[in-house]
Amino acid sequence: MREHHRTPRLLGTLLLVAAAGFSVVGSAPAAAAKTASPLGRIVPAPASVDPGGSPYRITRDTRIRVDDSREVRQVGEYLAGILRPSTGYRLPVGSQGGGGIRLRLGDRSSGDEGYRLDSGRNGVTITAAEPAGLFRGVQTLRQLLPAAVEKNSVQPGPWLVAGGTIKDTPRYGYRGAMLDVSRHFFDVGQVKRYIDELALYKVNKLHLHLSDDQGWRIAVDDWPRLAAYGGSTQVGGGRGGFYTKAQYTEIVRYAASRYLEVVPEIDMPGHTNAALASYAELNCDGTAPPLYTGTEVGFSSLCVDKPVTYDFVDDVIRELAALTPGRYLHIGGDEAHSTSHADYVTFMDRVQPVVAKYGKTVIGWHQLTGATPAKGALAQYWGLDDTSAAEKAQVVKAAQNGTGLVLSPADRVYLDMKYTADTPLGQDWAGLVEVRRAYDWDPGAYLAGAPGSSIRGVEAPLWTETIVTGADLDYMAFPRLPGVAELGWSPASTHDWDTYKVRLAAQGPRWEARGIRYYRSPQVPWPGA
Repeated sequence: MREHHRTPRLLGTLLLVAAAGFSVVGSAPAAAAKTASPLGRIVPAPASVDPGGSPYRITRDTRIRVDDSREVRQVGEYLAGILRPSTGYRLPVGSQGGGGIRLRLGDRSSGDEGYRLDSGRNGVTITAAEPAGLFRGVQTLRQLLPAAVEKNSVQPGPWLVAGGTIKDTPRYGYRGAMLDVSRHFFDVGQVKRYIDELALYKVNKLHLHLSDDQGWRIAVDDWPRLAAYGGSTQVGGGRGGFYTKAQYTEIVRYAASRYLEVVPEIDMPGHTNAALASYAELNCDGTAPPLYTGTEVGFSSLCVDKPVTYDFVDDVIRELAALTPGRYLHIGGDEAHSTSHADYVTFMDRVQPVVAKYGKTVIGWHQLTGATPAKGALAQYWGLDDTSAAEKAQVVKAAQNGTGLVLSPADRVYLDMKYTADTPLGQDWAGLVEVRRAYDWDPGAYLAGAPGSSIRGVEAPLWTETIVTGADLDYMAFPRLPGVAELGWSPASTHDWDTYKVRLAAQGPRWEARGIRYYRSPQVPWPGA
């Protein structure tokens, strides 16, 4: 997963970040364009774009017409909630009336998340087979409007949507982002903000790394000291924190309202010092270690031989599965350096059936392929371009035997890697990852020998050893995150750095309007640069 090294506390971060090229939020984005943005200038790139005809102009008379269904109405209200503050228009949402913006369920050929957007002088219609598809189409509509539409105060407009047709459907069904809340804790509000940023780029999985050596972040009724004591600190010795069950449920529901599925992770048998410190009986010698606030890895392990270990695992998975309506539960499995290979295999053979018992599908880091992945399990690959041939072959063999793969190569899509040697945040153990490097690879061809059908998607992890604030999250995620989202959504035929960097540059004013501080990579032709 990461091979982290101890990182000194960063001093004077704000000054360093400013020097590194944070976009200055508060500088107003350029005035709304007087002509419509080109139909295809969005991220992720649509599958098909057919521009033509007159644009549609949103005015004070515009209505949002929806099918007579609760979910479609909710998507309509979501859209209205985005448009009302910046346009100043009422934009009533209802099932009656003509013209304006229409959201409708229809064409079944677009799949669960695909959509069709038709724009012309008389209005914009988004058609999809499922409400999730309408929601993805709404994200496209947002990007077709001027960046000022993202502001929370009335802007001058005009609000033009270019004429033509977009037909769109995702390449992969799994398009994820991981947030490590264990090294540094992020509260419910911060997680919701990140969810909103992910939704804009059609990401559909939020992987929450809920436990590690430095902190346990989810309440477990049968083991209350996990959160109360194990969650009491973080890297550098801060006060830490944890989610109550009600707070976790709030995150899950909020993500669902943005059509993201939460994938919770309890990392084991390694990365478990917070649990071991909380309960002495989980240690082979019956002695609890102290809480840990550093960044080294590989030193902790659950006691594979003790029956209480499996009582613990069963209780945690049972309670977490009951809170999580999504399909997946992540059991970690990486960097278990203090667990022998035989014990690792024994542990995974006992734990994977527990996940199935509570109705969930296993995901593990790709070291899971060194054991026997359960039927239907996914392995999340986090190796590097130059990872050993033997390790890659082990993953490929598992894929050939039916294990699905989620690709998160650390030297491509780990959002905590520094952009350049001068980046004030992040780490560099996997190398420096500039914007082009994060984008310029093909998931379908990345692991030679892995069947194309085994690649279920991509995920961009954001580890937080050096990440403390929401502004830090934004800076490391943007502008790399949208590129990873495009790798997961767009057809391989659309992947071209020279055209992508132009579309990406157009996102800059949108981020500024949303208050997102981002790294102004010199590889991207930002407006006004």
